[in-house]
Amino acid sequence: MSGRPFDAVLFDLDGTLADTLRTIAGVANHALAELGLPTHPLAAFNRFVGDGITELARRTLPPDRLAAEPALLEQLLRVMRTRYQTHFLADASLYDGIPAALTALQERGARLGVLSNKPHALTLATVAGLGIADRFRAIRGQQEGVPPKPDPTAALELAAALGATPARLLYVGDTATDMETARRAGFASVGVLWGFRDRAELERAGARFLVAHPRELPALYSGAE
Repeated sequence: MSGRPFDAVLFDLDGTLADTLRTIAGVANHALAELGLPTHPLAAFNRFVGDGITELARRTLPPDRLAAEPALLEQLLRVMRTRYQTHFLADASLYDGIPAALTALQERGARLGVLSNKPHALTLATVAGLGIADRFRAIRGQQEGVPPKPDPTAALELAAALGATPARLLYVGDTATDMETARRAGFASVGVLWGFRDRAELERAGARFLVAHPRELPALYSGAE
């Protein structure tokens, strides 16, 4: 067995590999405005994101309107999905240091994957559009019939695809949902401090490791923290 503690690294996408907050806010606010509903400031989306597009849409709706008009959620989702098809990369960018960290991990023999609650087709398109698709052996977004994170189903399927046992896989994310996914799957959780949520949330969620910059990831993988 390898002397290093891990064989693979699985990444969340939004808020972990890429800063897509303006992308998500732009899509959601466009859809809200089209339906004559109030929009939200960018900072509000730090709390709205992380649990898939349906929960994102639900959180942006005024609770009283949603209670009175349940069909409003599906209307908003339709407009959001249409807008996303052409604006999935608007204002999106990789976080500083991500390309170098991915290279360093690959040089150490890490098998890399992506697991996102973003719809699967948009996950694939976003990773490809950011120019990093060839870094990953497996990429998975939210798919019909598969529960979203923090359910561990998709996470465990990706671990198998990467040829890693749960105990030898690092899961890197920026939210409590990611840390809970790792816990349920038996992965070592890594909370990133450059994403959409703060240190306090990640600590409360039981992150095994916290990293302030992507350059710290290769040392974790190699057991040289």
